[in-house]
Amino acid sequence: MARPSSFGRDTGLQVRMVTTLFLLGLVYAVLIGVLFAAGASGVTILVIAVALLSFQFFTSDKLALRAMGAHEVSPQEAPELHALIERLCVQADLAKPRIYVMNTSMPNAFAMGRSRKAAAVCATTGILELLSPSELEGVIAHELTHIINRDVAVMTLASFFASLASIIVQFGFFFGGSDDDDDGPSVMVIILVSLAVYIVSFFLMQALSRYREFAADRGAAVITGRPSALSSALLKISGTMERVPSQDLRAAEGLSAFFIIPAKTKKSLLNLFSDHPPLEQRLAALQRLEAQLQGVAA
Repeated sequence: MARPSSFGRDTGLQVRMVTTLFLLGLVYAVLIGVLFAAGASGVTILVIAVALLSFQFFTSDKLALRAMGAHEVSPQEAPELHALIERLCVQADLAKPRIYVMNTSMPNAFAMGRSRKAAAVCATTGILELLSPSELEGVIAHELTHIINRDVAVMTLASFFASLASIIVQFGFFFGGSDDDDDGPSVMVIILVSLAVYIVSFFLMQALSRYREFAADRGAAVITGRPSALSSALLKISGTMERVPSQDLRAAEGLSAFFIIPAKTKKSLLNLFSDHPPLEQRLAALQRLEAQLQGVAA
């Protein structure tokens, strides 16, 4: 079985991840500079930033899984799911992640974790009931590719910048938007800069999120050798999501960017605001991969 490494690194994804973090770091540096100019203590800024980053990076996956009501399952509780993931991990040369199941009718799956060795894969009961073994294999291989590509960790880091800027904006409006100090920027300037950081972070994360889905689809096709199985799974999941109760979708909407199919009660008006590429584009890319793999096999 061909492994992802046999097709080489996904240069496009690597460039996008590095560029995203660089640009986010740049706008974050501007924000820090404005805070310094406003008279904020350097030690205070450093302590708060490091504390927030550490908290988000090391605990965000656990908090997200707990918030979604997902629970870790043992091989005795979910033998077929464990066996499937173990087999895929051997094929992908990846350490076995922690395995979670989320009790919801919404058919979906996602991966989280700060590294390849500290990762988790979660499948919903809805997707376990909906898909055939080969389709489920394609979905899980997609999630494992996110771990292999380390894009889950990058998304976690990227979201830190947006979270910090959002906190500053909220506190700024809460404590007022005026400042009598003429020697430095006013509170309103800090709010506006923070708002700009949040907006830039949002669009950079959306662009990265869309591309990483293409990369994960490609990785799944390489690991399993069956792009058509993943295509069939995506069609089934997308069609069933339209019948999922709105309250279930709203409960999962906060993690929409991490799901294989977005958990949203309504579609974005513009693709620019979407955290997933259109399903039609993903299916077309998988169809091209199917033709390539068949050509190699022939």
